[in-house]
Amino acid sequence: MNKLMKIITPLAVLGVGFGSYAALQVSKPEPQKRDEVARPVSVFVETVSESNVSLDVQTQGEVRSRIAIDLVAQVGGRILHVSDDFTEGGAVVPGVALITIERTDYLLALSQAEAREAEAKVALELALAGANVARQQLRGTSKPSDLALKKPQVAEAQARLKAAEANLAQARLNLSRTNVSLPFAGRISQTYVDVGQYVAPGTPLGRAFATDRVEVRLPLNNTQLASLGLPIGYVAEKGAGLDVDLSAMVAGLQQQWRGKLVRLDASLDSSTRLLYASVEVDDPYGANVSEHNMPLAVGLYVNATIRGRELSNAVSIPRGALRAGNTVYLVGSNGQLEIRTLSITHSSDTIAVVRDGLSAGEQIIISTLRNPLRGMPVQAANPGTGQYSGTAVVGEGQG
Repeated sequence: MNKLMKIITPLAVLGVGFGSYAALQVSKPEPQKRDEVARPVSVFVETVSESNVSLDVQTQGEVRSRIAIDLVAQVGGRILHVSDDFTEGGAVVPGVALITIERTDYLLALSQAEAREAEAKVALELALAGANVARQQLRGTSKPSDLALKKPQVAEAQARLKAAEANLAQARLNLSRTNVSLPFAGRISQTYVDVGQYVAPGTPLGRAFATDRVEVRLPLNNTQLASLGLPIGYVAEKGAGLDVDLSAMVAGLQQQWRGKLVRLDASLDSSTRLLYASVEVDDPYGANVSEHNMPLAVGLYVNATIRGRELSNAVSIPRGALRAGNTVYLVGSNGQLEIRTLSITHSSDTIAVVRDGLSAGEQIIISTLRNPLRGMPVQAANPGTGQYSGTAVVGEGQG
């Protein structure tokens, strides 16, 4: 009997437990069902608008002198004097002698030429006097010959005088050439000779360049050329041309200058397929130095921003709103995310000009959006101005 009770008692306890669990399961209340509504994601937006946009082109180039020549001796002789300005970097004043060549031989040649001219003048006077006497003596003679009238002698004397005058002019010219100078204001870039050296006609003496104007050659690709709106072979009228801002880091400071785009080449570079523009800056060592008094020196490599054409009523957006180059996210009219691919005309580091794909009044998302899905609910967290008028800078490789 005891053994039977030991078996039945645990089974009864287990049965009561299972019965209680079943009764609780049957009597528990049904949970209330709620449909969760997805919360919209807050985003920052800009409202698309139309405005005027200036297309500026960024490129680089080297400053070159408009005139750069070799100083060459036109007469021979020993160098007697060299100006203090005849040194690398020296400033040149037009007409002021930089090098003086020994003049003794040319002074003697001038004296001889003056003497020969005087003799020729006397010979011509004698020939004219003889011709006058012959006319008087042959008066009344029927058809006297030219030889009798001494016309050949007069012509010969006149020719000798012309030759003597030409020799005299040449002697004066050779004497003046013993002073070597430049016809323009400039700077010396190289010197090859010094005092005491003998030079022959044609000997290079040095190299100089003009400082009244410098030129910057700027390469342009096809997109940049389109931004300027100028034809190949363009030549600006005097005083006209597109404004160009030039800048470079010199002496630890950002220097800036202003120039004019005056012409475009008539042909493309066959090796690079680029077209070159010429920018001129007047008086770069004088009136047009930078605000830090730095001249636009020859040989300097500068960044250039060319003021291109202006687009009226163009649709422009922040450059940061573009995803993957030409895709934007928008807040749709129903509060859902739209993903749209655009056609971009020009773009820069700050803005992009849209050719097609956006309309004024639409809201583009400018903030970061994680895991974007088309149709997901979004909500604008700011009004967005959409005022992006101004400048689109077109650099190399931008389209």
